[in-house]
Amino acid sequence: MEQQHMFTNRMIRNLLVPVVLEQILNSIMGTADTMMVSNVGSAALSAVSLVDSINILLIQAFSALAAGGAIVCAQYIGQKNYEKANMSARQVLFIITAISVAVSAVCLIFQKPLLRLIFGAVEADVMRASETYFFFTALSFPFIAAYDSAASIFRAQENTRGPMMISMISNVMNIGGNAILIWVFHLGVAGAAVSTLVSRIFCAVVVLYQLRKDRQPIVVRNYLKIRPDWSMIGRILGLGIPSGIENSMFQLGKLAIQSTVSTLGTTAIAAQAMTNILENLNGIAAIGVGVGLMTIVGQCLGAGRKDEAVYYIKKLCVIAECVIIVSCLIVYVLARPVTILGGMEKTSAAMCIHMINWITIVKPLVWTMGFVPGYGLRAAGDVKFSMITSCCTMWACRFCLCVFLIRVLGFGPMGVRIGIFTDHVFSGSSAHYRADLHALGHITRMVNLLHIPGGQPDLVAVGGITLGGAVYDLALGQLAL
Repeated sequence: MEQQHMFTNRMIRNLLVPVVLEQILNSIMGTADTMMVSNVGSAALSAVSLVDSINILLIQAFSALAAGGAIVCAQYIGQKNYEKANMSARQVLFIITAISVAVSAVCLIFQKPLLRLIFGAVEADVMRASETYFFFTALSFPFIAAYDSAASIFRAQENTRGPMMISMISNVMNIGGNAILIWVFHLGVAGAAVSTLVSRIFCAVVVLYQLRKDRQPIVVRNYLKIRPDWSMIGRILGLGIPSGIENSMFQLGKLAIQSTVSTLGTTAIAAQAMTNILENLNGIAAIGVGVGLMTIVGQCLGAGRKDEAVYYIKKLCVIAECVIIVSCLIVYVLARPVTILGGMEKTSAAMCIHMINWITIVKPLVWTMGFVPGYGLRAAGDVKFSMITSCCTMWACRFCLCVFLIRVLGFGPMGVRIGIFTDHVFSGSSAHYRADLHALGHITRMVNLLHIPGGQPDLVAVGGITLGGAVYDLALGQLAL
């Protein structure tokens, strides 16, 4: 009799739908947030865009570290070792919150020189607004890090609905706060920043409270009594740091590009800001599929079901491709109304729509295979190759090529899109190359056959991902716990 799959279609749906909805709602609310700020003026919109590029850099680093912890938790849950799962959850919360507090302190102390170093000689009113916005958002870093850590622990247990509901309420609070502070009290950028801080505090408090309840395998209490277990922290950081470096370098490249775009003037900055928001919106649902994939693969490998891990990566890649096509078409239809409602200047809006047209055509062709399998590889512990190749292609394509196209050939903001498209192609090709190496057996470094006490050997399973007529071989190395 054929062995039953670990996750039924219903289980996958229940896992993915809340994650995807959470990601979509966050993006929609971010878009609404930006539209509110844009009505204050181009300087305010430019300031929020510039500062958010720093914020996203740090927040994604926190999220990557949290994801590393979630993988460890998921694998212990797959082994049904709930004591270790609880231990790892406590260490995830401890180390990521501690790191975020340190980062927040550095950002607050060196706020002005940091902004001037990154953004250079921007207009004076843009810099003043940037300083205000950065101050309040830097205060929120420990809270968003605590939320990301706790939410990742819930997702490792297949509980994605809870974080979704908390995030939904928080986003509504943020938008409501923006409306009151910007339009009633006329606080401008400061109002948007304060509203963001309050909503993030709410997220952290609620999710940490929910993690104390006995209705799930992982329960964490007495947060102030958590002490570091450096062995467990080492395992978490071993997965989280390479992904954090990858995400951080990705965002650092965006910052470098932003510095180049900022020299083109406020009009180009505003066009690039809105395009970034809309492009994030058309890809965020597929990213949600990838986030859910990490939980599924982690539990499969923890249970010693490596064939299942390969199966679900193939299945979710197809789902992600369908999602990205639909998302791109929806954003294409909404792009023009959004620029109008956002009060964008006609020149900025025209630049934005031109870039969205090209994104709609190219992104479904290159995005899925360049990104989604990477989530499966991270869940399997294969994080270094992805980090190295992503950093190389990012700096070569997203930075060097973009700068060349903008400053030498005069492509304007469209040069950024061309660089990103090129990065997608090369990152997908490198993943295919990695797969070929695995298929040829050049993976002795990963196949150590280390025996887990009371568990399964650390084996490698090789399978294939089929999408759009192309076959990609993929090897999964189980993380030894």
